[in-house]
Amino acid sequence: MTAEPPGEVTSPGGGRDAVDWDALREAAQQVMRRAYVPYSRYPVGAAALTDAGDVVVGCNVENAAYGVTLCAECSLVSALITGGGGRLVAFTCVDSRGEQIMPCGRCRQLLWEHGGPELLVDSVAGICTMNEVLPGAFGPEDLGRGQRET
Repeated sequence: MTAEPPGEVTSPGGGRDAVDWDALREAAQQVMRRAYVPYSRYPVGAAALTDAGDVVVGCNVENAAYGVTLCAECSLVSALITGGGGRLVAFTCVDSRGEQIMPCGRCRQLLWEHGGPELLVDSVAGICTMNEVLPGAFGPEDLGRGQRET
């Protein structure tokens, strides 16, 4: 789902300082309240800024068959794609207390695919790039490597 930003989320100049992280965190907290978590009772909200300046959000959606539960990041990327696509440029994820949490390994891979190595991540250690979160990541460009010529 694409969200209306709770105020400006970018400022002139680009880079880490161009993102209004407080506004992005607020968007994540708002969508976290919509999480469907009857089993874990652990709601998670995620928000990201796209290269077009849009804010996309997602929350976790649990299922009684635990393996098919959707993380907030999955929900966010689904919203990105159904909203017309684009690239993620800044990302945050929060728990029910509004505290930053790190994406799981599966979701780090998903974020890499849709944001790349320069995606800014609001991590528990501060703002970093996806390349710092997932060094040496496997991406679409790696799919052709190692294939034999026939």
